[in-house]
Order: sequence, then structure tokens, then C-alpha cells
Amino acid sequence: MSDNEEDDVFGVSQELVPPAPIKSAGISSIDFDGLLSPPLKLHEDLKRGCGGQLWPAGMVMGKYMLRKHKTDLAGKTILELGAGGGLVGLAVALGCRTSTTLHITDQDSMLDLLKRNITLNGLGSRVAASVYEWGAATPSHLPAQPDVILAAECVYFEPAFALLQQTLKDLIGEHTVCYFCFKKRRRADLGFVKVAKKLFQVQVVEDDPDRHVYARENLFFYRITKKRG
Repeated sequence: MSDNEEDDVFGVSQELVPPAPIKSAGISSIDFDGLLSPPLKLHEDLKRGCGGQLWPAGMVMGKYMLRKHKTDLAGKTILELGAGGGLVGLAVALGCRTSTTLHITDQDSMLDLLKRNITLNGLGSRVAASVYEWGAATPSHLPAQPDVILAAECVYFEPAFALLQQTLKDLIGEHTVCYFCFKKRRRADLGFVKVAKKLFQVQVVEDDPDRHVYARENLFFYRITKKRG
């Protein structure tokens, strides 16, 4: 996806893009097209916020991580932002060779759901859930500059863009790689990317075999690192 594509090459009014269907509370089983066995169990519940259900960018990122990074995450410090129910982080913990604690974070309203899903998948010894308010100082129990940041579907509320950008500035160090995926639903969403390119090195994830499929659905997937020089 080039800068030209970001200038709305799809030509689709965002008011015409249907939102994800709202599900009743319940447990879903997700195997990412056979990449995860046994599958991830995820309790979805919208009572505490829209983060409590599956969203397209999380499915894209989870599948990519399982496909491309299944064996190279051992010993890496990993932090997920805006985890919702924990889809991506829990998939990585289940399917990739991680040997350190993986931190999944969101607002306080999502904390109980995160903890429930950690328990549901028997990951209490390998995954920790905590509150991380964007724009605030990094909590002392979280890695200051993790090796890997996972951020799926975090571009959805324009007033929070600056807060998220500040959090990424705090977290992205010399050796940090942030995987960042979102579905464009309104023109303002790409404003986040334009600002991010001034702050960081932002590259399209080009080695995803499914890229041509999800690009047609206005899904954007980037690798963000510290700007050099």
C-alpha cells in the first residue's frame, strides 16, 4: 500500500463501509485457518466496550504472526496495546515460541475480560494483563522498550490519536519493532499514519501472502521502528 493508496484510492465512502456485526456474549474458537492447534478460545462480550469482540485487523495480525514469526520470538519482550479481549497476544503466546512473559494491555474496562481469556487458555504463567492508558507514563511493571509491540485496531477514535502516538514514542526503542494494523473506516484514520511517518520509520508489511486480500477491505498493516538519523 503506497502513499497514493493512502490517499483513498479505494474510492469508497467510509459511511458505506458496514461495521463488524455485533455478537452476543459467548466463546469463540479461532484457529487462524489451521495455523493454531489447539485453537484459541476467546470469550467475546461487548458489555464493557467494543474491544470485547473480534475485529478484522486482529485476525490479520494474528495470522501473520503465526505464519511468519512462529519460531523467532523466543526470549523477546512482547507488549500488546489496545488488546481488547486479547486475540493477538494470546494467539502469539499459544502458537509462537515465546519464553518470556507476554504483556497484554488495555483500559480498565477490558481488564476482567483479558484475565478471563488468559485463564480460559491456560496461559496464566506466560501472559499478564494490565491497564495501560495511552499518553500516560509507562507503568513500571511493563518493559520500557519491548522488543515487539503488537497494536491491532488501535486507530478508531481521533481524539486518542495523539495519546497513542505519544505512547509509541515512549515505547519504541532502538531495537523495537511495532506491528500495527487497522481498518480504515473514515478519512481521518490515515491522518494518524501521516503523523506517524514524521515520528517513526513506517513501512508496509509486504511479506504477508494475504496482503492483496485484506487490502481490498481497507486494512492497512505496517511495521514501525525508530527513525534513524
